[in-house]
Amino acid sequence: MTDEPDSPDWESPLTGTDAEQVVAALDRQRSTFRWKTDGLDREGLTQRIGASSLTLGGLLNHLAFVEDLYSGHELSGTEVDARWHSLQQEGGWTAHFSPDATPEELYALYDGAVTRSRERIADALERGDLDQATHMGIPEVGQANLRRLLLDLLEEYGRHTGHADLLREAVDGRVGEDPDPTWVTPWDRGG
Repeated sequence: MTDEPDSPDWESPLTGTDAEQVVAALDRQRSTFRWKTDGLDREGLTQRIGASSLTLGGLLNHLAFVEDLYSGHELSGTEVDARWHSLQQEGGWTAHFSPDATPEELYALYDGAVTRSRERIADALERGDLDQATHMGIPEVGQANLRRLLLDLLEEYGRHTGHADLLREAVDGRVGEDPDPTWVTPWDRGG
């Protein structure tokens, strides 16, 4: 993915098309977020800081939903997977950020959502460029293009990767912007 042969897969390329650069920036945020949440047990995934109800497990669950929403319904209008329908019920967002799942289930949910999203976005880019219309939009204004959808997704990651920085440091002191160069994302190692 990069211009330098020794660069890790998650490192963004120094040059490329607009689409390549936006997708690479998104993948870098995904990789950093996943590294920040990696290898924790239930206690680590449910630790909170101060009055905030955010947890790393809740963020894994939330960003799995966001990946499915943006790469499915918002991209092409496909129905949101039934697992996410509970969000539309009263108290859905509270439960959304406090998932009742094992660490293994949360990691599998997130990694699967990222894998699907990456495939769907790659397929869309094979069919057209960043200016192609998506299903995402505002009825009175119009439809967003793929560029806007990807930038919204990138913004979502920027916000929550910052949360993950603070939460992970509180769990075990892990700090830093980048994983060790030998660390590989689950979607690049196949599971």
